[in-house]
Amino acid sequence: MKKYIAEMIGTMVLVLMGCGSAVFAGSVTGTVGAGVGTVGVALAFGLSVVAMAYAIGGISGCHINPAITLGVFLIGRMNGKDAGMYMIFQVIGAIIGSAILFALVSTGAHDGPTATGSNGFGDGEMLQAFIAEAVFTFIFVLVVLGSTDSKKGAGNLAGLAIGLTLVLVHIVCIPITGTSVNPARSIAPALFQGGEALSQLWLFIIAPFVGAALSAVVWNYLGDKEEKK
Repeated sequence: MKKYIAEMIGTMVLVLMGCGSAVFAGSVTGTVGAGVGTVGVALAFGLSVVAMAYAIGGISGCHINPAITLGVFLIGRMNGKDAGMYMIFQVIGAIIGSAILFALVSTGAHDGPTATGSNGFGDGEMLQAFIAEAVFTFIFVLVVLGSTDSKKGAGNLAGLAIGLTLVLVHIVCIPITGTSVNPARSIAPALFQGGEALSQLWLFIIAPFVGAALSAVVWNYLGDKEEKK
C-alpha cells in the first residue's frame, strides 16, 4: 500500500506545482515577476518530477503518470494488479492536487491564462494534438524506460534525466495542447474545468497511452526484455 500512497502523493505534487505554475504564474506581460511563461511552466513540471523521483523513487519508482505505468507494465517490469492500482492512485493524487488549486483560485486571484491548467486544442487541430501527444509521450516514456533499466540505465541520475526530458517536451508541446503526456494530469483539471476540457479529455487519455505502448515496443527491441514479476 505504501507504494500506491507514494504514487498518489507524487502525482498530487506534479499537478499542484506544474498546473499551479500555469494558473498563478503563466502569464507573460513583459513586467518583471509578472509571469514565468512557457519555459517557466515547463521547468515547474520537470522539477516536480525530479523532486519526486528522489523523494519517492525508492518506494514506488515514481511513475506518477499512467502512461509510464503502462510502458513499464508492457515491458514486463510490473504485474497487472500493481499497474492498475498505480493508475487509480495516480488519478486520485491528481484530483487532490487540482482540488487544492481550485480552492486557491476560488479564494483569491490568479494571473495565468488558465484557472485549472487543463489541456485542450483548437478547432481543426485535433489531429495535430493527437500526433503531438502520442509522439512526445513516446519520447518521454522511452527515456524513462531506458534511464531506469537495471543494466543499461542512468542509476541515481535517472530522475534528473527524466525531469529534464519532461521540461524539453513541455517547451515544444505547451503551445499545441498545454502538454499532457500524462492522462492523470489531464483528467483532474478537466473535471474541475468542465465544458470543452472535459469533452476533449479522451484525446489526452488515448494519445499518451498510444505513445507509451509504442515506446514499450521500441524498448523491447532496443533493450533486453526483463523477466516479468
